[in-house]
Amino acid sequence: MRVWTRGRSAAVVALLLVQVSFAGPPQHKRIRTGSEADINSIGNRKVGHGPNFYSLDREITLGSQLARKVDRSAKFIDDPLVNEYVNRIGQNLVRDSDARLPFTFKVIDSEEVDAFALPGGFLYVNRGLILLADEEAELAGVLAHEIAHVCARHGTRNSTRSEITRVATMSLIFLGPGGWAGYAIFTGLKVGVPLTFLKFSRSAESEADYLGLQYMYKAGYDPNAFITFFERIASETSPGKFATMFSSHPPTRNRISAIQMEIATILPARDRYIVTTSEFDVIKSRLLRGEQDKRADWDNSRPKLRTRTEPEANDTAKPDR
Repeated sequence: MRVWTRGRSAAVVALLLVQVSFAGPPQHKRIRTGSEADINSIGNRKVGHGPNFYSLDREITLGSQLARKVDRSAKFIDDPLVNEYVNRIGQNLVRDSDARLPFTFKVIDSEEVDAFALPGGFLYVNRGLILLADEEAELAGVLAHEIAHVCARHGTRNSTRSEITRVATMSLIFLGPGGWAGYAIFTGLKVGVPLTFLKFSRSAESEADYLGLQYMYKAGYDPNAFITFFERIASETSPGKFATMFSSHPPTRNRISAIQMEIATILPARDRYIVTTSEFDVIKSRLLRGEQDKRADWDNSRPKLRTRTEPEANDTAKPDR
């Protein structure tokens, strides 16, 4: 495990300036107890409040129905070590979050850089995203962001707002799950999933950034890894490489600045952070090896062609029949 350590003052200096050292670091802004900024109350805060037609039980049922659609159409990584690793990282983050329901983590065998969470705690991450991450903390930041979407109940709150709007305008009769507007093909999976559960407003993405940073910090990860991963995404220009997570609301400079501000104002500096582990490197190697094996299988399955050779003019031998 690699950690980052803050420098320490010499003991003699600390003794000479003992009164100054008690002053502590610069004071952060006053934080209301139990608010979303109160990291000491994570797990006991009222996160995800607002109009919502879905109880937690109904949200889990809904998420299970949508997850079955994904499971029927997506191809998953079948390496048990990869799946156990991602699940363990995810569950550790869930324990340090505001989650009020269980989570399931699955790895999709897709080169697209994407991750998404369905209502009810069903979270999917693509192979391509894991391979793009340089450190475990970067992967943890993305998982924490998606966990935050579920904790804040963005999917069902979105659906509730859509239903209220439709009833108010009388443009459609509310028909329950079968009546969702925006029922479209999810680009990354080619499966019908209501977009209201996959794409969120800028304010929802900002809230997921805000809460996700806290969750990864609480779990011991360096929150700055979230910024480095976002900056790498922002510098990428490969068309079609990024799916819904980054194409709908890319990591703009303003979004990155807001993340930096949060780190500076509500996350007290620590002496040590988890940056990465040797296990993360092993998992990436296994995923890369799987990619190479697939390419080799594809090359071996292609028909072998041989150029026809014409007999020389003085060659009187008859061809084989």
